[in-house]
Amino acid sequence: MTRPGHPGPRPWRRPPWWPEDQPWPPRSGGRRPFGPRFLWRIGCLLAAAIVFATAALTLTAWLAASVLGIVQVAGAVQVTSLAVLLGVAIVVAAGVRGIRRLIWPLRELVRAAGRIEVGDYSTRVPEHGPPELRSVARAFNSMTARLRANEERRRTFLADVTHELRTPLAVIRGQAEAIADGVYPGDADHVSPIIDAARTLEVLTEDLRTLALADAGSLVLALEPVDLAALAHDAVAAFQAQAEAGGVALTAETDPDLPHADLDPARMRGVVGNVVSNALRHTPAGGAVCIRVRALAGGIEMAVTDTGEGISPDLLPHVFERFVRAPGSRGSGLGLAIARDVVTAHGGTIDARSEPGSGTTVRLEFPLRSFGESG
Repeated sequence: MTRPGHPGPRPWRRPPWWPEDQPWPPRSGGRRPFGPRFLWRIGCLLAAAIVFATAALTLTAWLAASVLGIVQVAGAVQVTSLAVLLGVAIVVAAGVRGIRRLIWPLRELVRAAGRIEVGDYSTRVPEHGPPELRSVARAFNSMTARLRANEERRRTFLADVTHELRTPLAVIRGQAEAIADGVYPGDADHVSPIIDAARTLEVLTEDLRTLALADAGSLVLALEPVDLAALAHDAVAAFQAQAEAGGVALTAETDPDLPHADLDPARMRGVVGNVVSNALRHTPAGGAVCIRVRALAGGIEMAVTDTGEGISPDLLPHVFERFVRAPGSRGSGLGLAIARDVVTAHGGTIDARSEPGSGTTVRLEFPLRSFGESG
């Protein structure tokens, strides 16, 4: 009985996997299933049943042997029955112990699932018990680690997005208020920063939309046969003025008779444009940027190589992550992350190789199965 004023036993939380149409707790009184009391009762019932059956068998055999006058047989039956009883008792004890070894890890898993349900992603369960349960515990711990990492990335992502939005919004508000208060005239020179900031917001919004679609697996691709060699030459033509202004030689080298790839031309132009723009931005005057397209045994490769400053070894493994930028970079840190998602959606791969002071090469490779017929 619960003492007056005592809150009583705390009800066990319904695990997320428990069927909605089934009552919880499954036993009345809020007792935990598979608890020590449950195991004790099962063990006692099994032991009592076996002792009763063995005693009845022994008594029956002894009475039968006594009536028939076979005393030696009665004694042998008694000894045999006692030995059987002892053996059965040992088996029951081992069975109860085995059940406890099986049930306790399951209880810990259920408790941990309840903690994860309320957002505690630091939860871990001990990896003990039979091999199968140890495998389940390892998978559970790996799942919780991924959930925790995803939650941390989500919070970091929101903080970075807030930071990226704050700057153009501050420019727009500051310029607009100054013009409204008569501090600045409403001419083109003072309206231009507002237009530039609005354009920055537009690009950032589209980038975030693309990332959201990629995360949801809803990135729609309008596939059609694309000549990657022509795409490389188009990129050279589009960025030639920027390259000449920076004193950088921009060229394209392509293999003849390349097959047409089944790609989304608009998204691939964005990917190539982003990679070439990064290369030009980090290549000093007198340097060179080259776009090479060549056929491989299992596909086709486009590589953008520059002779710029290179990427530091600590930054190189993270260049395709969101909001990762080199020191002094003016970009949002989303371009290469979007490029990776778009290339991956096409079934291809993208990677970067670099040495500080020796330039950088960004490779895009698409498997042969993504190709249409040559044209």
